[in-house]
Amino acid sequence: MNKKTMKALYLWQMLIMAVCLVACSQKKVQEGTVPLKVKTESAADQSHEAGTAYVGTVEESTSVAVSFTGMGMVRQICVSEGQRVHKGQLIAEMDKTQAQNALAMAEASHKQATDALERMRQLHENKSLADMKWVEVQSKVEQAEASLSAAKKMLEDCEIHAPMDGIVGKKWVSAGETALPSQPVLTILDIKTLKVKVSIPEKEISTIKHDTPSFISIEAIGDKTLEGGKIEKGVVADALTHTYDIRIALPNPDGEILPGMVAKVYLHGDSIQGMYLPVRSIQQSADGKHFVWVVKGGKAHRKDITMGKTMGDRIQVLSGLDQNDHVITNGYQKVSEGTLVEE
Repeated sequence: MNKKTMKALYLWQMLIMAVCLVACSQKKVQEGTVPLKVKTESAADQSHEAGTAYVGTVEESTSVAVSFTGMGMVRQICVSEGQRVHKGQLIAEMDKTQAQNALAMAEASHKQATDALERMRQLHENKSLADMKWVEVQSKVEQAEASLSAAKKMLEDCEIHAPMDGIVGKKWVSAGETALPSQPVLTILDIKTLKVKVSIPEKEISTIKHDTPSFISIEAIGDKTLEGGKIEKGVVADALTHTYDIRIALPNPDGEILPGMVAKVYLHGDSIQGMYLPVRSIQQSADGKHFVWVVKGGKAHRKDITMGKTMGDRIQVLSGLDQNDHVITNGYQKVSEGTLVEE
């Protein structure tokens, strides 16, 4: 057998082995020996707020636009949009050349005036200097001190420091641009306490008080439900929609909630206890029964359930589940009774 024949035979053997491995792997998947990866949620009683639901938008409690007091070229912006800053932190700087020159001139004028004052003091004490001349020398020193103070302030104003803790909202000016006096350079947002703005129909606004209970759910932070605080009611209606804006105080100690996030707001309701699951995890069989897939012993099993009220994107389960059942919420599309699964 020549080398060419041996090489061809070897290649055929390798191809047959690869086909066998693929076939075995497919057979294992078909036989259910390879677990299907799924995501689950533990079923447990939770407290939810029942009542009228509205859609709101998160707003900062305080917004401060910071600016330079003079005109000049912006040397650098030390922060970026969305960055957290602390009170007193340097956030922007203007070119200091002109201010430094002005300070040097003011210092020289001040030194000249104070030197002249000391020379004239002896003459005045010896009665060799007229009172009017002495007053004139003192006035020049005062003017020099005022000019020096102004020059120092001008140099200090070439820097902007954060007036409070917060995050950078909007950046209006970039390095290299010329900033004008009082032109906004950055916006600093205070997010320790936020407000949720909600538009309320005019026929419902009279039922809302400053202490009306409210519960707020925000999808961007995992649908976490938070209790709202004091409510501020607007008194001017929108001419087109005939709605009034209210703003609900919302504590944000961890800073995880940001302005602009969409919130679901529940008003007027009492807190109700129950087992709630994502709506997407609920299936319906051909006979109209509702069910979910739960994981037990590494396998998927069907459980029929009875549903209750819908709260946003979650639904109440009245019966059919036990506490801490692991309900499949993602990957259930490929699941059948007895399928091996991995959480």
